Amino acid sequence: MLTIDWKPDKSADLPVYAQIVAYIKGKIVRGEWPVNSRLPAQRALAAAFGVNRSTVVTALEELKAEGLIESTVGSGSVICNNTWSLLTTTPPPDWLGYVQAGTHLPNSPTIQDINRYEPDPRYTRLGTGELSPALIPRAEMEEVLCDLRGKMRQLGYSEPKGLLPLREAISAHLRTRGIEASPASILVVSGALQALQLISLGILHRGSTILLEQPSYLFSLSLFQSSGMRLAGVAMDGEGIAPASVARQKLLHNGALLYTIPAFHNPTGILMSEQRRRQLMAVCEQERLPILEDDVYGELWLDEPGPAPLKASDQNGLVLYLGSLSKTLSPGLRIGWLVGPQPVIERLADVKMQIDYGASTLSQWAATEWLTSGRYQRHLERIRAALKERRARMDELLTRWFSDLADWQVPQGGFYIWLRLRQPVSMRKLFTQALAEGVLLNPGFVYDQTDSQHLRLSYAYAADDELERALFAVARLLRSKG
Repeated sequence: MLTIDWKPDKSADLPVYAQIVAYIKGKIVRGEWPVNSRLPAQRALAAAFGVNRSTVVTALEELKAEGLIESTVGSGSVICNNTWSLLTTTPPPDWLGYVQAGTHLPNSPTIQDINRYEPDPRYTRLGTGELSPALIPRAEMEEVLCDLRGKMRQLGYSEPKGLLPLREAISAHLRTRGIEASPASILVVSGALQALQLISLGILHRGSTILLEQPSYLFSLSLFQSSGMRLAGVAMDGEGIAPASVARQKLLHNGALLYTIPAFHNPTGILMSEQRRRQLMAVCEQERLPILEDDVYGELWLDEPGPAPLKASDQNGLVLYLGSLSKTLSPGLRIGWLVGPQPVIERLADVKMQIDYGASTLSQWAATEWLTSGRYQRHLERIRAALKERRARMDELLTRWFSDLADWQVPQGGFYIWLRLRQPVSMRKLFTQALAEGVLLNPGFVYDQTDSQHLRLSYAYAADDELERALFAVARLLRSKG
C-alpha cells in the first residue's frame, strides 16, 4: 500500500489541489510510486491529506489529464505512466511485477496493518510483543556504553559464531538457567527471528514439515513457508503441547522438527509443566524428533521461577535452544543466541556470514557488558516487578469490563493474556472498528487461521491510561454487537 507522509500547506499561495498534484507527481517521477501502483481511495486520500474529498477529486482529474493516472468506476485510480514513459517509447521497469515475482511470501494483510500502525503514536498497541519504552533502561544503556571505554578490543567483523567475550558471557549466563554450553556451541544472532531464518536455510530440506503448537506465533510469519517448509499444528492443553499429538503428527506429516515455546507461550501465555516437559522429551527422543526450544520469555517469570528449559535435561543433543535480549532488555539491541551441537552451529554460522557477515559488533560489546557486570540480573528483577504490577492492572480492568464477555487465565509470566470471547465475532471487522477507535488489536486468527474467538492482549507495552481507554473501547464494541 502506498504511504502518504505529507500534508499540504493551506496557508501557501499555491492552491491545495495543486500542491497535492505536485506531491503525487513527485512520487511518480522519482519512481517511489511505480507504474501499476493503486492509489488509496478518494476518502482515504482526503483523510491522509487533511482536505475535503472534492479537493482530492480535482487533483486526481488533473493527474488524469496529464496521463499519469487512470481511473475506472469501482476500482479507484492506478498509476499508468511516469514522465519518462511520456517522453520515450521505451516502457519503464515493471517494479510491481518484480515484487510479485519474489519468492518470499508477503505477510497477511492483518500483519501488514499491524506493522504499519504500530509506529504511529495515535494508536494504543493492545497486543504488541514488546516492552514499553518506559521499561527499556535507556539511561543505564548510556552508562553501559560509557563503561565500554577502553574495553572494546576490536570493532571490525567478529568471527562467524560471534564475539568470543559475548559467547563466554552467554555461556556463564546459561548456567543460571541450568544449561551447560561451551562458547563453541553458541551462535550469536541478530534476534530470534534470524535464528529461525538460518535454520530454515541451513539445516532443513525444502518441503520439510515443522510441528508446532496450535495456536503459535510462527503461524503469523511467512518465513518458513517462503523457504518451502510446511507447518503442522499440534494440540495444546493447560500444561502445554500434548506429547501424544506430537507423535501422531510426526508420523502423519513426517515431521522434521518440533518448534515449541514452553515458557509463557506466545500467544497463549501457557507455562509448560515440569512433568509435561519430561514427557515431551521422552516422546521426541523415542521419535528421534529434534526440538527447537524458543525460550525468549523464560526469564520473565512473575510469581516464581518456572521449570528448567528443555535444553537443561538434553543429554543427546536433541534440542536447539533459542534465547534473546529483545523481550527482556531492548529489542533494538538485536542480540540473541542459538545453542546446539557444534556441527549445527558451525553450519549456521557459515550461512549467517553469507547473509550479513555477523551481528553488530558494538551491540555485542554492549550485551557483553550487560551480562558480565551484574546489570542484567538487576534489570530482570525490576522488569519482573513492573510486569507483575501491569499484569494485575490488566486483570483488574478485564474483570471490570469483560467478565460477561470473555474468559481468561492469568499467566505466571511473559507478556500475554489469551482472551477468549464467549461468542465468535468477525475478527477482521472488530480489528477495523478498533482501529477507528485508535486501538490496535492482535486477533486470534493471526496465530490460528480458524480462530474467531481470541485476542492476544499484552500488559507489557501500553501505559496505564492508554490501557484503560483501549480495553473500555473494545468492550464497548463487543457489547454493541450483542
